[in-house]
Amino acid sequence: MTPDTLARLRLARTEGIGPLTFRKLIARHRDPEAALAALPALSTTRATPYQPPPAAEAEREGAALAQLGGRFVFLDDPLYPPLLALLPDAPPVIAVLGDAPLLAAPAVAVVGARNASAAGRRVAEQLAEALAGKGLTVVSGLARGVDTAAHEGALRSGGTIAVLPGGIDVPYPPENAGLAARIAGRGAVVAESPLGTAPLNRHFPRRNRIVAGLSLGVVVVEAAHRSGTLITARLALEHGREVFAVPGSPLDPRCRGSNDLIRQGAHLVETAEDVLDHLPDAPRAGPLFDPSRMAPANAETAPEAADPLGPPPEGTGEVLELIGMSPVSVDEVLRRCHLTAPELQAVLTDLELEGRVELLPGHRVMRSANG
Repeated sequence: MTPDTLARLRLARTEGIGPLTFRKLIARHRDPEAALAALPALSTTRATPYQPPPAAEAEREGAALAQLGGRFVFLDDPLYPPLLALLPDAPPVIAVLGDAPLLAAPAVAVVGARNASAAGRRVAEQLAEALAGKGLTVVSGLARGVDTAAHEGALRSGGTIAVLPGGIDVPYPPENAGLAARIAGRGAVVAESPLGTAPLNRHFPRRNRIVAGLSLGVVVVEAAHRSGTLITARLALEHGREVFAVPGSPLDPRCRGSNDLIRQGAHLVETAEDVLDHLPDAPRAGPLFDPSRMAPANAETAPEAADPLGPPPEGTGEVLELIGMSPVSVDEVLRRCHLTAPELQAVLTDLELEGRVELLPGHRVMRSANG
């Protein structure tokens, strides 16, 4: 592992350094080694100082991944999936087993209920098989039910990508370990969390944003109200991706969320052609914090590169007043403050650096415990 790669991995694995903070640190400090060196100074305003993992620990993770036959793909790597890179909170690094170039291929996500009906599983399997047969990569989350059926169907005719909620060496659920191995052999398995990470509840929304981020569109097959599947659909909408849903019985609570998506304007899907007819070549208008509004990853063009820390942005007090201990949409904060989107982004990332707020998936923010 080169010094640059090692520094990037240590920075990405530092507790409290989220995707937005990672990008801003790289932009401000020119390279990851300089960003690591700046963490002690940034920790003076935090109740819990930034503590990057030791170099030996990061080296061990890299060696363990290599032994599995995988590799790390960093945000500025040519192999990094271009659609995923459009997300404002795109993972700074992902671990990949299998065909890494497949991550850049046109893809559609097929997701749905873990306790899916037999009919729902059959629909997901047939849709995925047909979509993969048309040259699209099918993305899903390796979960029970619809996800499993989608992966199985896609493997019969093409490629599929499984996104794991924990470490790439911890397939979840455990009974899908064999399926994950087959996908790694014929497609790709992706994970954001460090190796050995057991999946926790908070990991699943982060997994869902990657599923949506890799895809031009998301097909929902059976989803109850307030389900994780609907989080994926919402994230897809926020990032300009198309949303599709298979209609189900109004008597089945597993279909109420997916039927409601259709009521709200999602494309109704019965066959693969219904997806193909409405699938764009590229995402629609980007989210609030799209790459053009973010601090550039290239330090040579970063406006703040000459001043590593820079003055505190104006409007900090106003923004903090609008953010509480419960997550709130960044769009809502933008509507209620006098700042422009780039100015608000600068305030939020500086507050995250200071440990006063947490930036969450789905363009949400909340006050941290020591904020």
